[in-house]
Amino acid sequence: MQRIYLDHHATTPLLPEVREAMEAFLGERFGNPAAAAVYLEGRQAKEAVEEARVQVAALMGARPSEIVFTSGATESDNWALKGAAWSRKPGKDHVVTCAIEHKAVLEPVAWLAGCGVRATVLGVDSGGRVNPDAVREAIGPGTFLVSIQMANGEIGTVQPVGEIARICRERGVAFHVDAAQAVGKIPVVVAEVGADLLSLSAHKIYGPKGVGALFVRRGVRIEPLLHGGGQENGSRSGTVHVAGAVGLGAACAAAARDLDAELERLAGLRDRMWEGISRRVGSIRRNGDPDHTLPHNLNVTFEGVYAQALVQALRTVAVSSGSACSSSNPEPSHVLRAIGLPDAFADATLRFGLGRGTTADQVDGVVESVAREVTRLRELSPSPR
Repeated sequence: MQRIYLDHHATTPLLPEVREAMEAFLGERFGNPAAAAVYLEGRQAKEAVEEARVQVAALMGARPSEIVFTSGATESDNWALKGAAWSRKPGKDHVVTCAIEHKAVLEPVAWLAGCGVRATVLGVDSGGRVNPDAVREAIGPGTFLVSIQMANGEIGTVQPVGEIARICRERGVAFHVDAAQAVGKIPVVVAEVGADLLSLSAHKIYGPKGVGALFVRRGVRIEPLLHGGGQENGSRSGTVHVAGAVGLGAACAAAARDLDAELERLAGLRDRMWEGISRRVGSIRRNGDPDHTLPHNLNVTFEGVYAQALVQALRTVAVSSGSACSSSNPEPSHVLRAIGLPDAFADATLRFGLGRGTTADQVDGVVESVAREVTRLRELSPSPR
């Protein structure tokens, strides 16, 4: 049987048009953009990087000069947090974040705490939403940065980042948004989001792995994370991954072109999947906030079923029992714990991530497979449900 890929939160396949855009820069156009002033090959590379920067900026309504290429959202998150900390004014020693952030935010925050930075990690409601009033209350005279994700990669919850941004502006605090799961999936316009710093990754939007970007609002200054060459106008040293930047630019152009249509299509397929599973399977719950959610996310707890066993039973379906970035960790998801799920429920939860290649027939087939295998596994389970 043909495999069905439903883990588009973890990564996405490379679009053919993205591959085509990259190919020349993996072969005959191999120049270093730092040599643009010296010879043709360098100029070709530089021009391609700058065109890609324009494409990334256009997707988010940013200025091209506000886009800095990185190795991905993990680097962008680390740079935003550490760079802001290293640039903070005397007396500023406090950062605010939330409990369901990606580990690329939570672990740098913990690292900064070991360097004398105080951290407040806010809780979320049962749907995974941060209360903006809690952000307001957490900000104090020493706060220099608030970091709240735009959308969660496990439960799909979209945060009220615009309202949080207004609070940060009122209090004179910089605002970082990890938008790796949001860019290209829902509208992300930097003027509306209100972020001073915003992270994204190419491989979440049908681009290549190993490249991403950090939006740095004009006038915002953060210390570089990498030194030794002064590339990216001194912001990020190291030879730019030309083919990767070109791929990210092409992926952003494709996302901008198809965003509205794909959002509507995927939301319809997600609802079709949830309705189908709900009809066929009892004792389940949908996690996240259905009123504020990504269009392609469905996170479901199947009571009395060990999620890893269900993943294995769905042999032709690629689906995740949690965040792929921490799938080697046997501990229950920190996101599911944060929304109040007991560990037994967290261990019984699957994340379905739909994408460009997902069809209605595939959704219907997955519903049938899930219903069959959940019933079988529950019958085999000695534990009461």
